[in-house]
Amino acid sequence: MPKRKALMQRYAQLLIPLLSLLAVIVINLIVNPAFFTLALRVNNAGNSVFAGNIISILDNGSELAILAIGMTLVTAATGGQDISVGANIAIAGGVVLRVLCGNEAAPASLHAPIIVAFLACCAVAMLFGAFNGMLVSVFKIQPMIATLILYTAGRSIGYWVGGGQIAKISDPFFSYFGGFIPGVPIPTPIIITIACIAAIVLALRFTTLRLYTQSVGINEKSARLNGLNPLWIKFLTFLIIGVCVAISGFIKVSRMSTVNYSSIAQDIEMDAILAVAIGGNALGGGKFSIGGSILGAYTIQALMVTLYSMPGVTSESIRFYKALVIILLVSISSPVVKNGVSKIRMLRKKDIAREVV
Repeated sequence: MPKRKALMQRYAQLLIPLLSLLAVIVINLIVNPAFFTLALRVNNAGNSVFAGNIISILDNGSELAILAIGMTLVTAATGGQDISVGANIAIAGGVVLRVLCGNEAAPASLHAPIIVAFLACCAVAMLFGAFNGMLVSVFKIQPMIATLILYTAGRSIGYWVGGGQIAKISDPFFSYFGGFIPGVPIPTPIIITIACIAAIVLALRFTTLRLYTQSVGINEKSARLNGLNPLWIKFLTFLIIGVCVAISGFIKVSRMSTVNYSSIAQDIEMDAILAVAIGGNALGGGKFSIGGSILGAYTIQALMVTLYSMPGVTSESIRFYKALVIILLVSISSPVVKNGVSKIRMLRKKDIAREVV
């Protein structure tokens, strides 16, 4: 019975992000019924690929969905957020360019295998994640303040790591990771995101990661008394978000074949935090839903695509409209609203019970 109740609570947590995404879908169906048209087209490389707004949402929301996984774990364990992920993506991108291009701005051939660049990217992103994790877990600095250091300096570090130049990768195979694999009509970032989701689902299912993370987030002192090491668990979540950053950064670089250090993944850290909030997760830590955060990420991306498709909405004003909608979504998913709905349901049940008696 307790297990069934916990399962129902977990599914109930997905209700708000599902309703939020459904609301965006309904609005699009009313405003533009052709919004969800899916077609098979030939791209510039001569390959038949799926195209349409749905594919665009799933494709362009891939990096945000991957980051939302790591942000959810950090939030659950520490009760704070990592605001340095966008800057860390710039560092990861600089590593990829430096490994593949060396000191050349536009090399005729790659200086190293792509797998080496990816592993180096993961190692560096995890290293900076470990730096953040050390500040939070060892020195007890509030996560947002601890990660403010890299948020401020990360893009400059990325520029230095990249050799102080904006190199460009011309190898066609490298572009497959941010585009399409010949013969596969689905964008590669969607496939990579599915793999990441599958990996975290298996980790949460077959390891104690969920239990330990939630225990530390709910009550760190009680977790310590029960034999857990909160320091290590918090540190581990920052390592995991480092991997998420590396994967997202690798996809970003592959999409553009270069890195603009000042603008790459700009504001993505805020969108990742919003995805966690829209997903029904408490920003103060504790119980979490990875599925809710992923739905939140795609809700944000669907909202962006919707706003861009609306006539009269300019690029200068889009952040304002986005903020209004997000305020509404976050307010609906807030604990105050949830508790209010629960009280109304309880009162309704009592009224029904009285009528039956």
